[in-house]
Amino acid sequence: MKTTKVLQTNISETDINQVSEILNSSTKNRVAICNANTLVRSVRNTGIRNSINNFTIKAPDGFPVAKALSFLTKQKFSRVDGYKVFLQTIENGLDQGTKHYFFGNNDEITQLMIDQLIERFPNVQITGYLCPKFMSANELVDKYKDEIESINTDVIWVSLGFPKQELFIDALCNEIDTTANFVGIGAVFEWVAGTKKKAPEWVANLGFEWLLRLLQDPKRLYKRYLIDNTLFILYFLRQVFFRR
Repeated sequence: MKTTKVLQTNISETDINQVSEILNSSTKNRVAICNANTLVRSVRNTGIRNSINNFTIKAPDGFPVAKALSFLTKQKFSRVDGYKVFLQTIENGLDQGTKHYFFGNNDEITQLMIDQLIERFPNVQITGYLCPKFMSANELVDKYKDEIESINTDVIWVSLGFPKQELFIDALCNEIDTTANFVGIGAVFEWVAGTKKKAPEWVANLGFEWLLRLLQDPKRLYKRYLIDNTLFILYFLRQVFFRR
């Protein structure tokens, strides 16, 4: 898959349909859903940058990243919304029996999310879930690598938040031998469970989904959206005009 460097991350030139198809038809993929915060943090942290660039697919999530990719390639790219990737992959894989496993950080939310999935897709194949106690990405790998390696599943959805989920997936895949695909999925479990509200489509298309999320959780997200989004614009202008 062709990529284009946006800031210091090699963003994949892809869309929701292609990502979903890959997850349902091939193996050993790692998918990172990359927004402006992802790319800004990758500029400032070599470990995060290297981990994400190790992923098979670095999908352009978020209005700024999709627009930046479109500008650099002179093609039109839409944002690859992790929520849509999740639901479309599950729906499109029903007939072929794609098996799904969920790795979350909250047992109650993950169980509620699974209940909602089964209600929506009664034939979905779920091989299990795991919600460990809080620990670092490397500690999670050390403790659960054997268990995860033994799981017979097609897609493992990881909802630990950025950058922990990406660092975990990268480190884990260097330690185990599995054909499963891994996807870092952020807050999608909460949206599917209904514990957090997803922005309406028209709001997302206007590029204001970040505002709704900020209003829902200002204490945790103000830096991501008010500071990192501004830094993304500055870093991107530097890339365009100074080739850095």
